[in-house]
Amino acid sequence: MYFYYKDFKLYYEIHGNHKKSIFILPGWGDTRKTFTYMISFLKQYYTVYIIDWPGFGNSTFPPTNLTIYDYAELIYNFIKEKIDNPILIGHSFGGRIILLLLGYYNKKYSKVVLIDSAGIKPKKTIIKRLKQFLYKLLKKIKYILPKKRRKIYLEKLIKLFGSTDYKNLPLNMRTTFSNIVKEDLTYLLKNINTEILLLWGKDDIDTPLKDGKKINKMIKESSLIILPGTHFVYLQNIKLVNSILYEYFK
Repeated sequence: MYFYYKDFKLYYEIHGNHKKSIFILPGWGDTRKTFTYMISFLKQYYTVYIIDWPGFGNSTFPPTNLTIYDYAELIYNFIKEKIDNPILIGHSFGGRIILLLLGYYNKKYSKVVLIDSAGIKPKKTIIKRLKQFLYKLLKKIKYILPKKRRKIYLEKLIKLFGSTDYKNLPLNMRTTFSNIVKEDLTYLLKNINTEILLLWGKDDIDTPLKDGKKINKMIKESSLIILPGTHFVYLQNIKLVNSILYEYFK
């Protein structure tokens, strides 16, 4: 099924048929298929909604660059039209959007689970600052090159300096990705008063455990459970995570 909003054509699925609903927001680059095990378990007790983010799975990317606030607006209106007061589960990028719903839109939901959530902008190391300075310096060289060679030159720079996520994206999504990762949502955390359960991988390097501890400290109604694993603890601890969710929602 598809939800249409402005330039968005958002693919979503509904699993189960129960009174209470759960809405799962995947991480960046992931799709509904990443949550097959979780959905199979939760649909026994809840109606489960899940989406594919624009540009991934069955959802097309709109013809414009996006900010994190565009994604939040999309999900805000999806919930408003499709789901009555759902429980929210967000992994990584999905958690970033939930933080905006709670802190920017000041929405309050019965319960929220954030799994290895993004949203805290990491501090730049000296090495990273030097790499960015060198990239910007080398980028200026393109103006002395023939126009037909500029695109090839920039792609070579991206291969040298770009992150894996950035390099793997099609050209029309790269500006959007840059817009997303530069946004720090720390300023919203103190505004949130919804009950939140944080599940975090002890050895997560994508959104490190210190981010989870910071969110836990700044959101009064939050609890943090540290699990063995990295950025995908819900796949590395399938039965344990499902059991935790069951008990928490019950």
